[in-house]
Amino acid sequence: MSVVMLVTMVLCFALTISVAVSIGLAALLGIQIGNVNMLISVKEMFNSINKFPLAAIPFFILAGNLMETGGISRRLVEFAKSIVGGVQGGLPMTCVLTCMIFAAVSGSSVATTFAIGAILIPALIKHGYPTTYAAALQATSAELGVIIPPSIPMILYGVAAEVSIGELFIAGFGPGLLIGAALMLFVYLWCKWKGWGKNDGDGRLGFWRATWQAGWALMMPVIILGGIYGGVFTPTEASAVAVFYALIVGLVIYREIRILDVFTILKKSALSSAVIMFIIANAGLFAFLLTRAGVPEAIGRWLEEVLKSPALFLLGVNTALFLIGMFIETSAAIIVLAPILAPVAMHFGIDPVHFGLIMVVNLALGMITPPFGVNLFAACTVARISLDRIIGQLLPFVLVVLGCLMVITYVPALSLSLRDLVYR
Repeated sequence: MSVVMLVTMVLCFALTISVAVSIGLAALLGIQIGNVNMLISVKEMFNSINKFPLAAIPFFILAGNLMETGGISRRLVEFAKSIVGGVQGGLPMTCVLTCMIFAAVSGSSVATTFAIGAILIPALIKHGYPTTYAAALQATSAELGVIIPPSIPMILYGVAAEVSIGELFIAGFGPGLLIGAALMLFVYLWCKWKGWGKNDGDGRLGFWRATWQAGWALMMPVIILGGIYGGVFTPTEASAVAVFYALIVGLVIYREIRILDVFTILKKSALSSAVIMFIIANAGLFAFLLTRAGVPEAIGRWLEEVLKSPALFLLGVNTALFLIGMFIETSAAIIVLAPILAPVAMHFGIDPVHFGLIMVVNLALGMITPPFGVNLFAACTVARISLDRIIGQLLPFVLVVLGCLMVITYVPALSLSLRDLVYR
């Protein structure tokens, strides 16, 4: 049954059938072959999404769309540009820094790509950067949207592996800041080498003026993250606070959201949320059938026999996750694999929070690697170019993030020091 399910899923991927439908069809075929009661499919799909922490996903998506329409994103760009935009290569550095700030509220890399890319990709092209470079930079920078908390994949991992979401969030700051700093250093050196961006400071606002204009926007991550770590509200409740704050700022203070816009934003957010929830429901059924067939235990025993040390286990898992992330959507991969791999990692003495960060960062790479990188599709849509044109510009960015992943994997203190300081 398990072999048929996996082959069916891979075949559906090869036929470019959507991820959710591919997983669902494979699961239904597994039910037929395994002679399982069909009613179980309804029960397991419902149970997969009937979890309170998952309510944060549609709220964070809605908050990101409200920020984009309400002028918050544009002001964050001006603020970031006032900090790093004055040097050669300052505009690409602005892209990375803005995505880091935006990530502290949105929780979604695709939302970050559209919200920030709609502003910065045209600006980069206007300043003489190749369109392909602008799209590759934006797609990679937006990956920080799922690494810097709050993060939708971290919520999914916490639910799937039964790990504290609050601990995952606070552990995500170290890896997020490392990747953000590495990307900013790389684009600075790359622009120096290429001779790009000598006029990036043109039209840049002063720091205090940009800070004043972005004051309400900058208060948003302070309120959300401060509320979570101050114990005022849970991560799920924080997502609802983010929506309320973004709506009030965009509607009343900045006045860039009209009443009619709200319905369009709600529709867009509902469609995005429905896609993710459908994937989660189908992936939950798929994972249930694999668990019922004893696949997780078999994989765990095999890994323990083949990979004798924690270092080898992490290397093997990273290699496998990188390849899997290229073909399977991040949310689905986490829901299917986290219950299988997390117990094995704990057997090797690896902290489940640290392992969660490794999974999230690694699978987030799938968002910027062909053939199914969702960030690539989003960035190419904004830049109006085909996916194949940006592969050459994308490779150096992937290598930078891979280097950071190795540091995150083998230096657990980077993820756990802040967590231990707060929770232990």
